[in-house]
Amino acid sequence: MVDRTSGLPAFRQVAADLREKITAGDYAPGEQLPSERELVDSYGVSRPTIREAVNLLRSEGLVTAEHGRGVFVRPPASIQRVARTRLSREARERNRGAFLADAAARGFTPSTSVKIRFEEADARTAAHLAIDEGTEVTVRDRVMRADGLVVQLAVSRLPRTLTRDTAIEQVDTGPGGAYARLEEAGRRIGSFAEHVGARMPTPDEASLMQLAVGVPVITVTRVAFGEDGTPLEMNDMVMAADRYELSYEWPAD
Repeated sequence: MVDRTSGLPAFRQVAADLREKITAGDYAPGEQLPSERELVDSYGVSRPTIREAVNLLRSEGLVTAEHGRGVFVRPPASIQRVARTRLSREARERNRGAFLADAAARGFTPSTSVKIRFEEADARTAAHLAIDEGTEVTVRDRVMRADGLVVQLAVSRLPRTLTRDTAIEQVDTGPGGAYARLEEAGRRIGSFAEHVGARMPTPDEASLMQLAVGVPVITVTRVAFGEDGTPLEMNDMVMAADRYELSYEWPAD
């Protein structure tokens, strides 16, 4: 029952109690919460109060509501993105780089749709790729799916001087992907830098990835550098935060 003398709104008290039970595992991932009627009886509050509490938990990404079925505890991230080996040359040679490595580790079936276009570099792209604004870049715009569900959007930009007359300008870049084609052309990759952030999705992103209300996205901008330090590619990735876990490992030098 809620404490009417606490000064804390009843819906927040209900949400806090349900949140604690979810965190403690009393309601397991994927499990349905008690019905609205049961929650009304359990907490001694009105239906609108229960709805406000559930909406608060939805906005936090803890639960999802399915029309006609009920409210369910949101499962934890199902894709682990291990940064240490996913971009290694050995992984690319086995055609297990990047998203394919995630699929191999988690056992889902990957699929990707690709669109190619060309554009002039804006200020941000020019800064990341160390080129002049207006320089022509090749854009590889990808939608990545796990078992048919969109989990990641990725847009790569490369100076067109590096991609002209190569498979990088084709939908299918061949085994090892664009990085393998760069190395075949004499641009051996020396290092990567990633910049990670988070934000709420745009309406288009939320629709494409079928995100529930309140679920944020993880953003990663990766820049690939040649052995001489020249930037070769900028890749902007957007991932569903409720489906991804990013894991990083490094030695304690």
